[in-house]
Amino acid sequence: MKWLLLFAGALAVAAPVRMENAGWRLWSQREATAPRVYVDASVTRSGKGSLAVSGNSNIAVHGGWEQVVRDVKPLGWYRFIAYYRTQGVSDPVWQVLPRLDWRDAAGKRTGQPEYVHQTRVEGEWTRTWLEVQVPEKAAAVALQLYLSHAPGGTVWFDDVSLEPVEAPKDRKVRVATVNLRLRGTQSREENVEQFVAAFEKGTTGKMDVILFPEGMTVVGNGKSYVEVAEPVPGPTTKRLGELAKARGSWVIAGIYEAEGPAVYNTAVLIDREGRYAGKYRKVYLPREEYEHGLTPGNTFPVFDTDFGRIGLMICYDVFFSDPAKALAAQGAEVILLPIWGGDETLAKARAIENRIFLVTSGYDHPTYIMDPDGERISEAREEGTVAVATIDLNRRYLQQFLGDMRQRRAKEHRSDVEIPSPVRGVR
Repeated sequence: MKWLLLFAGALAVAAPVRMENAGWRLWSQREATAPRVYVDASVTRSGKGSLAVSGNSNIAVHGGWEQVVRDVKPLGWYRFIAYYRTQGVSDPVWQVLPRLDWRDAAGKRTGQPEYVHQTRVEGEWTRTWLEVQVPEKAAAVALQLYLSHAPGGTVWFDDVSLEPVEAPKDRKVRVATVNLRLRGTQSREENVEQFVAAFEKGTTGKMDVILFPEGMTVVGNGKSYVEVAEPVPGPTTKRLGELAKARGSWVIAGIYEAEGPAVYNTAVLIDREGRYAGKYRKVYLPREEYEHGLTPGNTFPVFDTDFGRIGLMICYDVFFSDPAKALAAQGAEVILLPIWGGDETLAKARAIENRIFLVTSGYDHPTYIMDPDGERISEAREEGTVAVATIDLNRRYLQQFLGDMRQRRAKEHRSDVEIPSPVRGVR
């Protein structure tokens, strides 16, 4: 069964708050914050008119259209889709607010509202959608199409639908991360061989992801960053490619990359076939690395794999919130973090605040696999050992009083508010 929920009457509503009207109604918490809502026949994707919400020059505007759909199946899965266009809306991410608000048989809220946060631009319209499980005690859902704090803006919603779907299958990923600090080695090549040997000794069977630490080509051999630097792809990515192909795994490792006059602290990514698949150049260099001749990177790329989207960080990045935030904003589900040493509390915060899996391979920092609640689900405590865990990327991590914070952060993050530079902001 599928409900097509567009109200198609040619009606301009200048109604009191909570007025019912042909299934869709105007809603706002207070009359003083109510927007103007109307059906606009001139702006339409379906050809039947769109549900318009205008800020109506009200700085405090918050609200819009609402309709209650009854007889949803408890614990069933549903897909919500809506299309919208905007005018005069400076930041649709948080000002355009579609939600699903679950209700029990008595009409009271049960569970927490779901924030429809996935979007894709399709011509003049933006498609937004969410697949979500109904709470156990829910009997109905209020579909909410709101405009928030956009006094000069208008949003048009069209082709709104809700339909049952099959429950998503598990997306299980087997992750391995190595704890090893070499001492007394003689070369970059020897380092790489010892790391590979430690992984082979500490694991059996297929792994989807293998993580090695930061600076695996320099630790313990007395060389400088510049001395071990190499092209990417190059000798180390070739050797790691052999491991990746033999074990059918994606491999991530921290090495030093030479390109022209620059040397970068780089994390490389190798695919299951042993092919070089990408790299991340460490953005946040500590002063010690600048003083030893390294150059910082300037982007936070994400990478699509056959199991999901991942992001890479390196060591000192964990002291700053924006690397993990940038990766999560681009849809990363797992962050792989080769790390020498760093603040454990901040690393935990990066997982929790972005609701993301975090995997570390470190020397002075522990080696572990952490879930979005900040819990270490596997840890390699002894040198020469490997932490292994199977994670499910389709598992939802809900907080009792907050709901799904991955959704909420995506919709409530205020990217429109400028954060001053810590230098330029000082007088």
